Amino acid sequence: MRVAVTGGGGFLGSHLCEALLRRGDEVVCVDDFSTGDPANIAPFLGNPAFELVRGDVSRSVEVSGTVDAVAHLASPASPPDYLARPLETLAVGSRGTENALRLAARHDARFVLASTSEVYGDPQVHPQDETYWGHVNPVGPRSVYDEAKRFSESLTQAYRTSRGTNTGIMRIFNTYGPRMRPHDGRVVSSFVVQALAGEPLTVYGDGKQTRSFCYVDDLVRGIVAMLDHDEPGPVNLGNPVELTVLQLAEMVLDLTGSRAEVQFHSLPVDDPTRRRPVITRAAERLGWNPEVDIEDGLRRTVEWFAARPDDVAAALRAIRGGQQDGVVTAAEPRPVGATPVAS
Repeated sequence: MRVAVTGGGGFLGSHLCEALLRRGDEVVCVDDFSTGDPANIAPFLGNPAFELVRGDVSRSVEVSGTVDAVAHLASPASPPDYLARPLETLAVGSRGTENALRLAARHDARFVLASTSEVYGDPQVHPQDETYWGHVNPVGPRSVYDEAKRFSESLTQAYRTSRGTNTGIMRIFNTYGPRMRPHDGRVVSSFVVQALAGEPLTVYGDGKQTRSFCYVDDLVRGIVAMLDHDEPGPVNLGNPVELTVLQLAEMVLDLTGSRAEVQFHSLPVDDPTRRRPVITRAAERLGWNPEVDIEDGLRRTVEWFAARPDDVAAALRAIRGGQQDGVVTAAEPRPVGATPVAS
């Protein structure tokens, strides 16, 4: 199978390219590296089954030769990225998605959209299954990403119903692992960087908000399963084990052996209070379940970061002062134990 992977130079995209190459597929990576990293795909450049196409999918998706499947992962996904590139984020969710859909339609290929748990917003239903419509602020600071993905889902479904394109929608929950950018402001990478450097771990609100963290190898198995299936979705892909942010901080401190303190900051706008996927649909239709437990996955992630001390030191300068499960801020810390202040 020959698979075009948009955003193939990013964190998830590069792992997907690697998994497809490992099983014998041909891969065309399409990326402009606005948020991806060329180092992620450097090991594949000598592989005759791998092709790199540099380009912005919001303008066009030009892939020569046969295409059997399209995995559309291109998009800023880290809040610092999509907040810094709001128009580009909306463009890749709209024009970029349609360009990728057109590529799939031209080749009668399978199309898989990497959507996100952010379509559920700050959910009023817990846990979240695919029938939930979400609770999203369309003009809030996170809306450029949330609404871009919601539109891309609608567009994907429209191509399926009106043009017969073989499409599938995945809603991806928090994913972590090697190749995360240490400066991207996500909660796992920020905690690991801060702990390794002995800096305070910044927690927002009272730290009791929850997330569910899926190790990248598990997530990629789910994407591959969607590529191989004709399941239309949407399908949740994530680990249903729910942790508070404070529990995550404590695990990172234990795994790194750090004696750093935890500092609390005010909650950011529209920060989801609870997030956990129902994955029954993925289990029943794709035969998929996550296998890597959080402690094992975090240990592998810590080892990856620890082997890159220069990157960690550089990232620390970028994230010092706070992170909010993605949004780097320059918040003023409150003393540990102080009453949280909601914004």
